Amino acid sequence: MLKLDWKRMLAAFGAVSFLIILITTRATDPFWNAVALGGLMIFFWIFEVISIYVTALLPFILAIPLGLLDSSDLAASYGNSNVYLFFGGFVLALGLEKWKVHEQIARRIINVVGDSKPRILLGFILSTGFLSMWISNTATALMMLPMAIAIIQAMPVAHQKSKFSLLLMLSIAYASSIGGVGTLVGSPPNTQMAAILQKNFHVTVSFLDWMKIGMPIAIAMLLIMFLVFYLALGKERKEIHDVNLPNVPWTNEQLRAMAIFGIVVLLWSFRELITHWTGFKYGDESAAIFGAILLFIVPGKSEKKPLLDWKDTEKLPWGILLLFGGGLALAQIFEKNGIVEKLTTIFQSYEHMSVPAIVLIVVVISVFASEVMSNLALVTIFVPVIASFAKESGYDILQLCMTLTLGASLAFMMPVGTPPNAIVFSSGYVKIHQMVKMGFIFNLIGIALITLFAILFL
Repeated sequence: MLKLDWKRMLAAFGAVSFLIILITTRATDPFWNAVALGGLMIFFWIFEVISIYVTALLPFILAIPLGLLDSSDLAASYGNSNVYLFFGGFVLALGLEKWKVHEQIARRIINVVGDSKPRILLGFILSTGFLSMWISNTATALMMLPMAIAIIQAMPVAHQKSKFSLLLMLSIAYASSIGGVGTLVGSPPNTQMAAILQKNFHVTVSFLDWMKIGMPIAIAMLLIMFLVFYLALGKERKEIHDVNLPNVPWTNEQLRAMAIFGIVVLLWSFRELITHWTGFKYGDESAAIFGAILLFIVPGKSEKKPLLDWKDTEKLPWGILLLFGGGLALAQIFEKNGIVEKLTTIFQSYEHMSVPAIVLIVVVISVFASEVMSNLALVTIFVPVIASFAKESGYDILQLCMTLTLGASLAFMMPVGTPPNAIVFSSGYVKIHQMVKMGFIFNLIGIALITLFAILFL
């Protein structure tokens, strides 16, 4: 009862604050309308006053009446290509789970790394981080999540809500983002920054240029994450994973589902090469949807029914699709109604500060702004601003822009912060307050590492 009353109090506080802003400004200023709606959504997300999926729907009923977005912008946010990438990835994961392919793979992972909980965590951290250096962090998280779930579900039910389960889930989310900063192709913001600097400022960023700073940061962050998780395990670090994954032969359905999954992974991994060789252009979301469609077509062993029926999709975490759309809508609201421009104006007042100070400010803004904005949108909006500022103020353009871009990928607190966060949150094994608490620690670690490496090596 106390918990319910507490949530009601928070809901009332958020709603009253929202109304006060609108009333005092007469709801005629788009800037303050955006502040009011953005503040309400972030407040409700952090404290889970209502379901976070319901909060993600607020732009649907408030953005147009408040004059913040038009219907086309709103539709584009909830129909973003990443939403369909999530959908396709979730269907693929569902196919693997239905036929227990994830158990087969999880069993083999444990055979390689061992049964102790720290070793399993280290195995997942390193494998997820390495994969994410070469394919998108979203695709990596979608690939690794079913394996982690299989390992958790192989434990006795009473142990499935342990620290180990939480940390295993977070290792997928965080390592996917961290690995993405290691290479120029690891995360879309990296290539976006390079393209903007090349086109607008004639600054070339090569693959090697990026790796000199990105790879050491990624490796350091992955090792620090393991150390933090090792300490966070407490008494569980001495425990052996009470695994209950039987060694059984691969079935016909498992092999077919795995083959479809493998096709999608190849399409994700070699998209640029395939496009170059064939001239056929497609996005990661197209590959994911293609694999999902195949699961509804390719028959199982009986040859009468496909590997998936539509009724199987009842198990999909549909709310995550709304959550991601709501995050993109909020980013659009901030961009189109002067909040981003206001931040840019404020930033100009720092032009006489020392290099370490300005680098620290850039990375702090980047990391925490990315908690509520798409990291790709943040880089697209702010890289031209930061590059122009650096050029006019005598700072190194690459130093500040790379700092901004690295920080944009290291947002660990909110499910809407990065796609891997949202994907892992959909598992149900992570509560938002747990992600916020652990994520804040890693935000600070990321800020410290990026600042240090940027000052010493850029």
